[in-house]
Amino acid sequence: MKRCLIVLFPLLTAAMLTGCVADIEDQVRVVRVVDGDTIEIEGGERVRYIGIDTPEVYPSEEYYGIEAWEKNRELVGGCLATLERDVSDRDRYGRLLRYVYVDGIFINAELVRLGYARAKSYPPDTRHQELLEQLEEEAKEAHRGLWGAGSSELIITEGIGWKN
Repeated sequence: MKRCLIVLFPLLTAAMLTGCVADIEDQVRVVRVVDGDTIEIEGGERVRYIGIDTPEVYPSEEYYGIEAWEKNRELVGGCLATLERDVSDRDRYGRLLRYVYVDGIFINAELVRLGYARAKSYPPDTRHQELLEQLEEEAKEAHRGLWGAGSSELIITEGIGWKN
């Protein structure tokens, strides 16, 4: 966790110094964890985490989908979360697109660091993409989560999902 904060602090400082100030919103209560990368907040809005992708649990369960959902629930369920907007406000499904923080932990990054998600770029929302990609490489090298023992056969394909 310390390394994540050490990496994150200079990036945020550089962004502020260059005039690229993060679009931080008020805290909101997480009322439901939909899956590994989507939550529902008070008021009924759904929030999709920017810059990451986790295996699905619905409509069909993908490899490591339940584990990703459970870890997300452990990290944010019932908590007050701070949301950070990038360029886009919503995705094609009407969900808010945000970076999510709980108790100072960058949740998008934590899921990648622990191996429950992969970094996935969704331009133009790429403010933290370099950090997320670095954390994915570290998770792979450390064989964490998805990248753990027995996952050498892991296949990730667009439109099909995660298979082992």
